[in-house]
This record gives sequence, structure tokens and C-alpha cells, in this order.
Amino acid sequence: MGKTADLTAVQKAIIDTLKQEGKTQKEISERIGCSQSAVSRHLSGKSVGRKKCGRKRCTTRRGDRALRKIVEKDRFQTLGDLRKQWTESGVETSRATMYRRVQEMGYRCRIPQVKPLLNQKQRQKRLTWATEKQHWTVAQWSKLLFSDESKFCMSFRNQGARVWRKTGEREMPKCLKSSVKYPQSVMVWGAMSAAGVGPLCFIKGRVNAASYQEILEHFMLPSAEKLYGDEDFIFQHDLAPAHSAKTTGKWFTDHGITVLNWPANSPDLNPIENLWDIVKRKLRDTRPNSLDELKAAIEASWASITPQQCHRLIASMPRRIEAVISAKGFPTKY
Repeated sequence: MGKTADLTAVQKAIIDTLKQEGKTQKEISERIGCSQSAVSRHLSGKSVGRKKCGRKRCTTRRGDRALRKIVEKDRFQTLGDLRKQWTESGVETSRATMYRRVQEMGYRCRIPQVKPLLNQKQRQKRLTWATEKQHWTVAQWSKLLFSDESKFCMSFRNQGARVWRKTGEREMPKCLKSSVKYPQSVMVWGAMSAAGVGPLCFIKGRVNAASYQEILEHFMLPSAEKLYGDEDFIFQHDLAPAHSAKTTGKWFTDHGITVLNWPANSPDLNPIENLWDIVKRKLRDTRPNSLDELKAAIEASWASITPQQCHRLIASMPRRIEAVISAKGFPTKY
């Protein structure tokens, strides 16, 4: 029979307590679920310094450090790639052992988040922008009318989907994921502030400077009227060509609207991105059969967004700014 595991600190404390209460070694062993000899060894002091039980670890600390360096070198490597490089470094072990070591180091295989690829110039602009806004209060951020466009597809339910199937069911129709070469979709423009959301605009065709100014005239201005009334506000949009066109700039000047300067590729700084995500999550439970049904579902989900949700997102702006500064301009968790 192999050796049993050592007593834990809690078990030892219980043994001492029960012994003081006059319990026999047999009674104590039955109470804590260990052998009587283990109780005897502890009370006699013979359990101190016992050799560790169980199988000897088959890798060394040096080998484990080598594996950590291999993982850190490229986080997108497969287990096969990791094992090959670890073997080349002089460590011979099984795939299962290597996987355990990687998990012991705290690594888990996850689907990576998709973030914009930022060059050094863009990171520096983000950092400079965030530093300039570092001391803005929530009240100041509440003066902003954030805007953005988002695409909604009919086949969004299949994105990243998995299927439960048995052996031999691979080609079964109900286990197949539909592949659409040109999926039906709609492009939507929206705006939000700390007070809530404005009306949505479903965009037809490509957006150029002229069509964007139509959106501003018929949807942005009503959004500002609804959310700010006669109060002044600052408008935010990204650096899309239609947004940064000279004629668009003149439109804002003619209407006396201040536009916030904005760093490129910075969706993590725009709280409306979180609202798009909320709408898309709600749409996962719907199955629109036409673009009209998809539009209706989008409008219903958008209308269900509360002012409280919007205010919480605006209140997160100081934290977003600090996150960009801490990340030195790199993408953040937001």
C-alpha cells in the first residue's frame, strides 16, 4: 500500500483540540477521516519532516522557465508548436504534462479580442489626446454627443457559433452553419449622450460627404434637440473620410457646432460602441427573416436603452482616459 498524503494544518489543529478534550486516537482518526497511525505520528512528533508523497515532478524549474519564455515569445502558438520548441530546448515530456505546466503558469486558451492595429504615431496621438483630457470631469464629458455607425447582418447568430452533434451527424442539415457569400445587412447611424439616445438612421448605400451631411441635418440635429434642448453641446465623430471632408467641416461651422478632435482608431474611447454591443446581444434571441424585421428588432433594442445605462457609460470616460495613459496609447479593455 502506498503512503497516504500528509495531514493538513487544519487536520493537525483538530487533532490537538480533540486530544485535549480526552478523545482516543481511534476516535480522532474516525472524526477527521485519516488513519490512526497518522494521528499517532502527529501526536508523537514523528510526522515532522516526512518525505513528500506522490510521484516526483518530471520537469525542473529551469525547464519550466524555458517553457514560460516560449509561451511569452508568441501567444498564438499551438500546443504542438510549444511542445516542439520545448523539446528542442532539451525538455522531453508528454503533451499532457506540457499542457499542465502551461496551466500552472496561469495561461488559458481563449478566443482573442479583436482590436485595431495601431502604429507608433497613432499610439502617440492617443496618448497625447488622453493626457489633455486627463482632468475632465464627468460633467464635461456629459456635454458630448457621441456618434458612430455600425453594421448589422442577417446571419449574425452564426458568428462564432458552435454546434452539439453526435458522431456521423457532421453533414446533417440542422448541424450545418449557413454560408452566405454576400449576407444581407444594414448600416446604422446613431448618437448618445449622458441623457440617453437619439433617433437611429438606416443608411442606404455608401456614405459620402453629401449623404453624411444629410444624416447630420435630419438625425444629428434632432438628437441634439432631444438630449440637450437649448443647451450647448460638443459633437463627436471619428475620422472617416465623409466626416473629415472640407464641406462637412463647413457644415458644422455654418451651424455653429463645436466638434471634438478625435484620435484615429479609438473605438475604446467611444461609449456608443458599448451600446451597439448591447443591441447585438439582444438580437441574438431574435430570428429576423427579412431586412424589415431586422430593422424593427434593431429599433426596438435601441429604444429599450435607458438614460441610466447611458449615464453609466459616460461616467466611465475618466477611467477610459486613465486606461489609455496606462497602456501608453495601446488599445484598452473598453
